[in-house]
Amino acid sequence: MALTLRTHPRAAARPPLRGDAPGLLLACLGVAAALGVHQLVPAIPKLTAAVVLGTAAAHLPGLRTFVRGAARPGLSTAGRRLMRTGIVLLGLAVGADDVLGLGGATVAMVLAVVALTFTGTWWLGRRLGLPGDQALLVATGYSVCGASAIGAVGQAAGSEEEDIAASVALVTLCGTLAIAVLPLLHHPLGLDDAGFGRWVGASVHDVGQVVATAQSGGPVALREAVLVKLMRVVLLAPLVAGIGLAARRPRRRPGPAQGGAATGTTPGAAGARSGPGARPPVVPLFVAGFLLMIALRSTGAVPAGALTLATDARELLLAAALFGLGSAVHLPTMVRTGGRIAVLGLASWVMIAGVSYAGVLLTT
Repeated sequence: MALTLRTHPRAAARPPLRGDAPGLLLACLGVAAALGVHQLVPAIPKLTAAVVLGTAAAHLPGLRTFVRGAARPGLSTAGRRLMRTGIVLLGLAVGADDVLGLGGATVAMVLAVVALTFTGTWWLGRRLGLPGDQALLVATGYSVCGASAIGAVGQAAGSEEEDIAASVALVTLCGTLAIAVLPLLHHPLGLDDAGFGRWVGASVHDVGQVVATAQSGGPVALREAVLVKLMRVVLLAPLVAGIGLAARRPRRRPGPAQGGAATGTTPGAAGARSGPGARPPVVPLFVAGFLLMIALRSTGAVPAGALTLATDARELLLAAALFGLGSAVHLPTMVRTGGRIAVLGLASWVMIAGVSYAGVLLTT
C-alpha cells in the first residue's frame, strides 16, 4: 500500500522574527496558563492543557481576530520550529542501554505493536475518508509517541497545521482517558505489576501519560512502562526517515482538467525548499539531532542536572508548540469530520490496547 502525503505550499515562506513576536508572546502566555492548569489539577498533563488552551484562544471572541491575524505567523513558528527543538531534546530521554536491557522478546513485541497499529490505523483512516494527512498523523501518534510523533511526521510530510492540530487533539484526548481507564483493568486482566507496566508502555501514547498511568501499579510497573515507552520513542527516527523518503518521490502534477491546482507538487516543511524537482531530505535535521542526543545520552557523559534541565526545557518547548498547533484548530471544520475521526480514534485505541495486551502475554 502506498502512503499518500500532502505537502504544505506555504512552508517555504518564513516570516521575519519581528512578525513572529506577537504569536510567540501569546504562546509563552499559553504555556504559563497550561502550567497553572496542571498545578491546580495535576491529573491534566501540561501538554494536553496547552492544546486545549490554544484551541480555546482561537475561538474566544476577544482573541479570535488576534490569533488568526497578527499572532498567526508566530504561532505557526511555535508549532513548527519549537516542536522540532523539543523533539531533539526528547532524544536525551533515551539511552542505548535502556533499549538493550529490554530483551529480544520485548523488543520484538514493541516492533510488532508499532507496525500493526500504524498500518491498521492508517488503512482504516483512509477507508473512512479522513481529509488530508489526518489518517497518517493519527496512525503515527497512536503507534509511536503521541503529540511529539505527530509533530515530527507532520514536519517531514509538510502536513497542514489543521490536520496536525486535529490529530494532536484526538491522540491527547485518548491518551488522557487511558490514565483513568487502564489502571481499572490492571488486576481484572490478570497482569502482575511488571506486565501491567509493559502493557501501559506499549499502548499509551505520550510519555507523560505513560508515567501517570503506570505509577498506579507501583515502582516496578513504572520502570517497565518507561523502558518500553522509550523503545517506542526510538522508533520515531526510522518512521520519520521513511516518511521523508516517501515524500521525496516525484508527485504527479494535476492536468488542465483539474484546474491546474497544485496538490503535493511542492516540498513540505521538513525540506523548506521550493522550485521544480526540489525534494525534502530523507532524514530531516531535527531527526538527526534526535539520534545525536540518544548517542550523547548513551555515553553517560551528560550530568543528571543537565538531563533534568533538558527535560524541563523540552516540556516547555512542546507546550508552546502544541499551543500554537491548538490555535490552528477550526472547530466547525472538525465537526464536519468529527464522527469519522472519533471512530478512528476509538478503533485505534482498542487496537493498540488489544495488540499490546496479547504481546505482553506472549512475552511474559
